Amino acid sequence: MHVDASGRHSQPVGDSRAARLTLRAIALGYLALLLALPVGMVFYNTFADGFAAAWESVTTPEAQHAFWLTIVMVAIAVPLNTLFGITAALALVRGNWRGKTIVGAIIDIPFAVSPVVVGLALILVYGRQGWFGEWLTDHGVQVIFSIPGMVMATIFVSLPFVVREVVPVLREIGVEQEQAAQTLGASPSQIFWRITLPAIRWGVAYGVILTTARALGEYGAVAVVSGKIVGETQTLTLHVEEQYQQFDLTGAYAASVVLALIALFVILSMNLLDRRKESS
Repeated sequence: MHVDASGRHSQPVGDSRAARLTLRAIALGYLALLLALPVGMVFYNTFADGFAAAWESVTTPEAQHAFWLTIVMVAIAVPLNTLFGITAALALVRGNWRGKTIVGAIIDIPFAVSPVVVGLALILVYGRQGWFGEWLTDHGVQVIFSIPGMVMATIFVSLPFVVREVVPVLREIGVEQEQAAQTLGASPSQIFWRITLPAIRWGVAYGVILTTARALGEYGAVAVVSGKIVGETQTLTLHVEEQYQQFDLTGAYAASVVLALIALFVILSMNLLDRRKESS
């Protein structure tokens, strides 16, 4: 520390640079221990017995079915949550009605509740002994231990992301442009498609990516309601657990690598969106 011309104490440049380097080293070391090293070990163990063994383990009928069922979960949950998220965000920001605070808190429940609790709640409502279980059974509809229950669980745990990404964007853009378009005679649908949606497109895109990532990696709620039936109700995350419990480590690692690669693709998509947003 030394005193400058104005009499104020200032920190030497060398000390400041050393502090920044120390903080960076701590942050990078923390990330390496928690993320890079474990993920790197998964990749290493996947190909420890050769690429052929890893490829064979991820091309079995069970693994392929788990992969495509995971894609089906995402293909159903993400569009539905996107539509719900945009509608709910518009209602929360643009609407003037009682109970908005309560509805907003309800939307955030998946952030606070364990996915296992979500799965148990679905069983209590839609299971054979649940509230609607007897009626569903009488009409030949099976929700629990089948794909509908898995879809419901996936939708529930990934519900809030689009809403929470779009709400702040709507608040930021305000209502001036929408009111001007309404004054000029534009219909509500024209206002939405030509003004509101283009203005919130980046928030929607971020929400969709986060929803996709959450749906891809969901385990707890889906594990409870699926029954973990191999070749029927087993997603890729459940397939990883099943292979590991059967001591097929190559199969478990290889399936984990597939999930990791999909996650990396999602992360790269977010980075590309960030760059496009900055350049636009």
